[in-house]
Amino acid sequence: METTHLGRESAPPSPSANVVCQPAAVTRGQRELKNGHRGAVVWLTGLPGSGKSTIGRATERILYDLGLQTATLDGDNIRLGLCADLGFSDADRDENVRRVAETAKLFLDQGFVVIVALVSPVRRTRELIKQMIPTGDFLEIYCNCPLSVCQQRDPKGHYARAKRGEIANFTGFSSLYEEPLKPTLLLNTDTQTAEESVRKLITLVLEKCKAAKARR
Repeated sequence: METTHLGRESAPPSPSANVVCQPAAVTRGQRELKNGHRGAVVWLTGLPGSGKSTIGRATERILYDLGLQTATLDGDNIRLGLCADLGFSDADRDENVRRVAETAKLFLDQGFVVIVALVSPVRRTRELIKQMIPTGDFLEIYCNCPLSVCQQRDPKGHYARAKRGEIANFTGFSSLYEEPLKPTLLLNTDTQTAEESVRKLITLVLEKCKAAKARR
């Protein structure tokens, strides 16, 4: 599948149109053969408090211990650095997702299993990501948890702050979250433990990456 870039539909021509893509000295296929597994982008989406970060961290730890090359891109950490200049308007949310997707693709090109834990609330934006990541390399994982449970958990106190008017455009409170229609894997994180969710995700990743032959 030919890859593309995620961008705003009405955006003017990008300066990158004048930049020439440089070939890699070591190809993705060569790295995957050395690693002994294929790369993939494992994209965890869901409401704040649905367990994305917890599941993502535990999954990476196990995959790493099993010998897989891994990297995690967590939404909070991204906002502290790469996307520190962005707010939470619709346009800034789209740009945040675009930057994370492009970063994940760079890791994928190095043969990594990239775990992304990001609310990414807009369905249209997630569908655009699927167009820029090669077919079969993008695993959309939906951490499904009722809003009431997420608000009760509120691990970072964000829902409480949103209710007090201290946080604007907060997903699940004053901003919409659109559920995936056909996720690769559905994790019901309100009824199953984090350990159960991690086991299901590990099984999927190993089936897609470790058991499959690396690209040549």
